[in-house]
Amino acid sequence: MATHKLLLLPGDGIGTEIMVEVKKVIDWFNSQSSHSFELENDLVGGAAYDAHGEAITDAAMDLAQAADAIVFGAVGGPKWDTVPYDKRPEAGLLRLRKDLGLFANLRPAICYPALADASSLKRDIVEGLDILIVRELTGGVYFGEPKEIVTLENGEKRAVDTQLYTTGEIERIARVAFDMARTRSNKVSSSEKNNVMKSGVLWKQVVSDVHQAEYSDVELDHILADNCGMQLVRRPKQFDVIVCDNLFGDMLSDVAAMLTGSLGMLPSASLGEPDPATGKRKAMYEPVHGSAPDIAGQGLANPIAMIASLAMTMRYSLGMVEEATMVETAIANVLADGLRTGDIAGAGGNAVSTDEMGSAILSQIQKIAG
Repeated sequence: MATHKLLLLPGDGIGTEIMVEVKKVIDWFNSQSSHSFELENDLVGGAAYDAHGEAITDAAMDLAQAADAIVFGAVGGPKWDTVPYDKRPEAGLLRLRKDLGLFANLRPAICYPALADASSLKRDIVEGLDILIVRELTGGVYFGEPKEIVTLENGEKRAVDTQLYTTGEIERIARVAFDMARTRSNKVSSSEKNNVMKSGVLWKQVVSDVHQAEYSDVELDHILADNCGMQLVRRPKQFDVIVCDNLFGDMLSDVAAMLTGSLGMLPSASLGEPDPATGKRKAMYEPVHGSAPDIAGQGLANPIAMIASLAMTMRYSLGMVEEATMVETAIANVLADGLRTGDIAGAGGNAVSTDEMGSAILSQIQKIAG
């Protein structure tokens, strides 16, 4: 029996509630499957700051380094708005990404047929939508130096953020995008701003070089990031895989997410380099929504993105492709049966609780398993 070491980091707000629903699914697979899960739990974000004065401890990082994968909830909330910048809840997430080398963020945007009317766009534009945005996660303007606010001689302040990319950073994210495209519809759209940014010029050149040398079988087009945002709203189904830098990926993936009707529906994966010896990657999986402190503790949270993140964990890190498909099919079946949490119920809809949605998904998994 294969044993998988998972680190569960629920975080803040609704993170703790939706992680309970993931644990239900894990516990059931533990009792049924030829795979078993060895679980560790720890604190991250505001919860870690309250307990330890840090957004994540060295001990938790040691667990993260040793895990086959990390399943992450959400962090942040107004309670911690005044803590020091380097100890803010989000600093825990950034440290995990940086220390584990999680450079590739996979953000699927899938519109379930049962939820097509929940999108702000017309049904025919979004029904059947299946996009994967591959975002570079550890470089670019979020990490480039100098990053500072300085006071000038005349008393004015000047803020500086540096957009910085190397050939190697672009090559490795491009390879992830092309590899993913080969498992899908074999098309990559590379998004940057080569018309006004030198980093965009290099990005386009390097992606083109990798394509020509290693992936000529994959269709590649280049699109300016502002036009990509417009096209996502105008005709999103023209895209398969979109690869972009940290800043543009942050924005475009949120645009794509809202095409589906709710951020509460979508998982994500953050992957590192393959280990030369084992081929395994460091990996962290998380829903794309935030900690939603305004509804925390009320049973209103949508656990679907969190459970779908577990399915991605199974698919990309644990070799449990059949089980991942079972979980994804169970989610689709529950939605087709009409169950909705408040965020997707619509006006006058009869919303179910977090626990009821999680239990319904587990019941479908059990039904599929026979």
